[in-house]
Amino acid sequence: MGLFSRKLTKERVYEIILPVAKQIARSKEGALFVIGPANKFSKLYDPLFPQVIAKCSIKEEGMGKVLEKLATLDGAVIISNEGELIAYGVKLKKSIPVPGYGTKHAAAAGITSYVPDTTAVLVSEEINWVKVFKNGKIVLEMDSEENPKSMEHKIITFLSEGDTALFTAAGISAAILGGAAVAPIMIAGGTYLAIKTATGIIRKTWKGK
Repeated sequence: MGLFSRKLTKERVYEIILPVAKQIARSKEGALFVIGPANKFSKLYDPLFPQVIAKCSIKEEGMGKVLEKLATLDGAVIISNEGELIAYGVKLKKSIPVPGYGTKHAAAAGITSYVPDTTAVLVSEEINWVKVFKNGKIVLEMDSEENPKSMEHKIITFLSEGDTALFTAAGISAAILGGAAVAPIMIAGGTYLAIKTATGIIRKTWKGK
């Protein structure tokens, strides 16, 4: 696969990883991807397997299938914001318990709390959904269905840039966002969007292409 030579944008990294996560969910397996600054993960993980194919771009031909296999090993897959595969099958040293959930949720919450500008994409084998963590909290939940391209684009922009257009598209106002006692969670299921807030759930059918 060669040395890592071509940097990707954050948007492109999410475009590659989210479909892989959904495919794993459809296979009814669990996985954890961690995406963040390459220089911030030093000494924060212990490899559980020999790292024979690390330090390459996730854009390399055939890497989608490789990532699926690596992600279903024990431990997490760590990828830089520029699309470099840093490590796989690793035990993360930072964790925060998430009530009602196991070690993958704790690792996702812990690493995204400890390392700034980090995202964790978790595939839950219990319910076969994809959950995205930022700053120690779940910000997005998705089922394994494909979304319309216009929705997918807004999801990726939300994750990579923090753009709230996705919330607006689902019908939630800035006033609700600002006044929520608990950070809202976006739920994307096939062709619908839902926002879980402290006061209830707002749901909208997505008709975009």
